[in-house]
Amino acid sequence: MQPEETRTILITGCSSGIGYACAHGLRERGYRVFASARKPEDVERLSSEGLEALRLDLDDPATIRDAVDRVLSRTQGQLYALFNNGAYTQVGAVEDLSRAVLRAQLETNLLGWHELTCRLIPIMRHQGYGRIVQNSSILGLTTLAYRGAYVASKFALEGLTDTLRLELAGSGIQVSLIEPGPIKSRIRANSYEKFRAHIDREHSPHREQYRAVEKRLLREGAVQPFTLPPQAVLKKLIHALESPRPKPRYYVTVPTYLFGGLRRVLSSRGLDRVLRWISDSGSR
Repeated sequence: MQPEETRTILITGCSSGIGYACAHGLRERGYRVFASARKPEDVERLSSEGLEALRLDLDDPATIRDAVDRVLSRTQGQLYALFNNGAYTQVGAVEDLSRAVLRAQLETNLLGWHELTCRLIPIMRHQGYGRIVQNSSILGLTTLAYRGAYVASKFALEGLTDTLRLELAGSGIQVSLIEPGPIKSRIRANSYEKFRAHIDREHSPHREQYRAVEKRLLREGAVQPFTLPPQAVLKKLIHALESPRPKPRYYVTVPTYLFGGLRRVLSSRGLDRVLRWISDSGSR
């Protein structure tokens, strides 16, 4: 394992929320943090806060290549860890998702992560150590209505990551998933923008349900029960980075533990009833 005093980590999606909290938290812990964001103004802001900030747009392979090259040039070709975090939520009924909208969700939440990870695995293989941590979701374990695109990206991420962990056994590279439930962030506001841009609400058979969805997304300052601050993810990330035997999965928040248990003990129909009730109640 790389000596603690020289640990370096690349984190995606650091403009706000989980990525932002983890970048600052790990820097305070002594890590050399490369914090990436999609928008140049966010990169500039992160730099002004003392982070080594980079532009990395998960939809743009050129920026992925450039970010990796920049990090490795500053670290003499080594990197201890990658924390894949940058993502968004596309809200909408499955039948209202165009192929292009679903593809865009997968490009950001899955395929960009995959490309970035695959560019760094050879570096970690060569040095004989590394940590890859994927920020999944409670919706990588189970589903809720009107989150189909996001659920698809996270279910695929879970399967791809589990496979990667098997394939990297014995390489010195450890792979973990973090599965948060409700975390305080800008995800609701960002979801509303995507919802308005890509879903034809008024001509959908789900238009009545969409009114409730919009009301939920516009609820400023509303906090769902059991919501935790992003530092709750940081705590699990630290364990995944520093434990000699990191866990394959880290649950965060009570709902994740609850759904993880319900998935094991309920039949599919029984779980469907619970999920329909939660979806209808407007919970997230």
